[in-house]
Amino acid sequence: MPDRSGIIVSMNRLSIEKRAAIVGALVEGNSIRATCRMTGASKNTVTKLLVDLGYACGAHHDRAVRGLNSERIQCDEIWSFCFAKQKNVQPDKVGELGYGDVWTWTALDADSKLMVSYYVGKREIEDARWFIGDLAQRLTQRVQLTTDGHHPYLKAVKETFGLDVDFAQMIKQYGRDYQEGSQRYSPPICTGVDVRVRIGDPDPEAISTSYIERQNLTMRMSMRRFTRLTNAHSKKLENLTCAVALHFAYYNFCRVHSTLKTTPAVAAGIADHVWTLKELIGLLEEVEDAQPRERAPYKKRKEPLHSN
Repeated sequence: MPDRSGIIVSMNRLSIEKRAAIVGALVEGNSIRATCRMTGASKNTVTKLLVDLGYACGAHHDRAVRGLNSERIQCDEIWSFCFAKQKNVQPDKVGELGYGDVWTWTALDADSKLMVSYYVGKREIEDARWFIGDLAQRLTQRVQLTTDGHHPYLKAVKETFGLDVDFAQMIKQYGRDYQEGSQRYSPPICTGVDVRVRIGDPDPEAISTSYIERQNLTMRMSMRRFTRLTNAHSKKLENLTCAVALHFAYYNFCRVHSTLKTTPAVAAGIADHVWTLKELIGLLEEVEDAQPRERAPYKKRKEPLHSN
């Protein structure tokens, strides 16, 4: 997450109950407009809370998710888009991050299901280097790392870990399901798997990307802007990044995992209890209390016109 030390904090805050209602709607997969209808809050209010809390969640993740004794890590990238689909991006914006295709890189602890590291950017070698470098800083011991066949992983892992990792790539081949009416909306069918050991001596039975691929579904179900064929996509990269930060803070610290019977943070030993939404919102309140500021001037909205 980028630095947000210049957050403008409003002195007339929403109540904690109102904030919890808004955040609860967002983390359960509702769009901004749906959240407005459900809570009665304005679009600007919901968006500002999302962005401000997203920065606070990103900062907390950076501080808290460290010193991990993880043994197995799975990595993947999930596609989304910002502003417009890639084919509709204006010529002068092509290639600029925040316009068209955006990729979210994720690293999951296969045992605790903790989201260890995430990064929103492109799908290039420099993004892989940043992502793998951030992941390595959060670990305390040698791990078994499994990724898909995306080539930049190989170079980034070698540069970051050297030989101090057990690294394998699982390359899946896909075919199409040609049943009538299903070609456009159904996912491709996996027709084969090619496992390639790259570094060290990984346990063959633990070479898998199943958990991180299942996490992709969780992301698409829990963040409306990740849904395919939607008009609820992010219009700004900042909003997308903050939505991702909020989702993973909620996922790690608040949401009880069905197989763990607790949260990933508790399972990983970085939290001692399941957080409530109010505790999550407390991350933002700490920022607000530390740097209170007067509300910025705003333009009053005109009264709606009524016809006789």
